[in-house]
Amino acid sequence: MVTTIPQTPNTPIQSVLIVGNYCHDVLLQGGAVVAETLGGAASFISNVLTGLSVSFHLTSKVGVDFKYPVNHDPIVVPTSKTTVFHAYFDQGYSENAHQDRVLKRVEVCDPINPSDLPDRKFDFGMAVGVGGEILPETLERMVEICDAVFVDIQALIRAFDENGTVKLVRLKESGFYHLLPRLKFLKASSDEALFMEVEEVRLWCCVVVTHGKDGCEVYWKDGEMKIAPFGANQIDPTGAGDSFLGGFVGGLVHGLVVPDAALVGNFFGSLTVAHIGLPKFDLRLLQRIKEEVQTRKVQGTCWLERRDDEVSFTKPAGHDEFHASLSSSKLVSAECRRDFSRSPGSVEQVNRPQYKGQQKFLLNSVYDKSN
Repeated sequence: MVTTIPQTPNTPIQSVLIVGNYCHDVLLQGGAVVAETLGGAASFISNVLTGLSVSFHLTSKVGVDFKYPVNHDPIVVPTSKTTVFHAYFDQGYSENAHQDRVLKRVEVCDPINPSDLPDRKFDFGMAVGVGGEILPETLERMVEICDAVFVDIQALIRAFDENGTVKLVRLKESGFYHLLPRLKFLKASSDEALFMEVEEVRLWCCVVVTHGKDGCEVYWKDGEMKIAPFGANQIDPTGAGDSFLGGFVGGLVHGLVVPDAALVGNFFGSLTVAHIGLPKFDLRLLQRIKEEVQTRKVQGTCWLERRDDEVSFTKPAGHDEFHASLSSSKLVSAECRRDFSRSPGSVEQVNRPQYKGQQKFLLNSVYDKSN
């Protein structure tokens, strides 16, 4: 069964479709398991969209062995196991994959087929597979039912050798290249961007390249721009790229232009690296961010109705001030948490899917890049 966030008076009317499987992540170091956690880009993205009060529909598949209760139920495949990734942090450099770890897919759930998608229209679609579950025909169906489709390039260029080790192939060889003219945005990390020709791809769709602590760059047919980062106390950058994409799309859903929405993406990426595993978002901070976004949004129109690229992509007046206001909200929230923690019997407020099992441990800074 697949569920959506129920509509409330405070829920935006824009609708988002997220497509990608939940996973079981196992982290190993020195031959021993040091952590197990809920994985998959869909878990991080849904966490951010929930925090921003964005309604969405999630299409995800797991096996009968799926062990984490989540707020948005996946499709359970009785004859399959849940996708499992093992991340090895002491095996050195892995050619054309993750330089900080060797990543292996040891179990794989069924792919998501076009027939698994809901038979309805959406304003935004997000193809965020991590284990090869997004098929070309599924992405093609997404562009038919979604007005604007956002794709994380890892859903397209990940390949797996006979041992399940993750490799990356060039985008032109992925089997998805012909669909680029029908996409709106393609997101890649700086490492993944090496496997495509950005100057060529930007002619077909907008390209967003994330650079971790250095923010991101946005490329489109007629221009490019750098979007400033936010300071963060980095503990574990796993999922930062996913949270960026969730914040970016969430900003667009709320009516921001692309540069301002990218700031929201950078902001949530910075929040994520300060947590171990799936991030905990302070409810008061989320409320401040939603207020800042509502103040900032362009009145009278939404992003999907602004077809002029110059309007959508040019940095609007007050962009730097918006960055400063988001930074200020983060600082105020940090001060409030410190004060609150000193109060007797205080309990931290969080807003995230709840799950059982061991969370990620800090692994001596073995994570040094955003996903």
